[in-house]
Amino acid sequence: MEQICNDLTMEQQELDAVVANLDEAGWETMTPSKGWDIKEQIRHLAYFENRAKLAASNPEAFKQWFNEMLQDPNTMTRHMETTGKDLTAAGTLKWWREDRTALLEVLAKMDRKKRLPWYGPSLSAMSFATARLMETWAHGQDIVDALGIRRKPTDRLRHIAHLGTRTLGWSYTNRKMEVPDTPVRVELTGPSGDIWNWGPEEAKDRVKGLAEDFCLVVVQRRHVADTDLIING
Repeated sequence: MEQICNDLTMEQQELDAVVANLDEAGWETMTPSKGWDIKEQIRHLAYFENRAKLAASNPEAFKQWFNEMLQDPNTMTRHMETTGKDLTAAGTLKWWREDRTALLEVLAKMDRKKRLPWYGPSLSAMSFATARLMETWAHGQDIVDALGIRRKPTDRLRHIAHLGTRTLGWSYTNRKMEVPDTPVRVELTGPSGDIWNWGPEEAKDRVKGLAEDFCLVVVQRRHVADTDLIING
């Protein structure tokens, strides 16, 4: 868990550095997510760090809370959309910092295979931390796009790319599409120049390109047509 927790920490710190010195007008900058300014992006991250902290530190309490919320999906939506809404920008940033730190302290001590409850199926501690990194990077992309910043990609993208290849079937199911029964070969060039591969080498269906492009498509921040990814099959 040490590597993923270190990478998650670095991803969060990098985004923190982007927003920490924004003035009030900066926090109110609208992002590509409709109706969301930068403050809302960070509030969203803080909310799920808070829920993740509960799931990791007290799984039974999280399951009880989640089951109660499931009795009325509108209640869950309101809870997600309104918790922390009245906080100032400074208060929102403080909330995010405190709960992400608390979550990391719990995750760092876990066995990577330990199962944790979440909104869908349970996740291993490793996948749980990877999902938090993906969320941080994705919402961070919305923020840097809004501010006109081009951030330097890092090899932390490998975590996101790996999760993207593992959840390919789920993405089809989520869109009510038939899951292909043929394997896919993914060949990506990481920011450091290393080649990352997933899937059988002999697969006819292939995706090739930069890891950053692939990850932007995985987290739905870019359309595949707006990237240089090469897709065969």
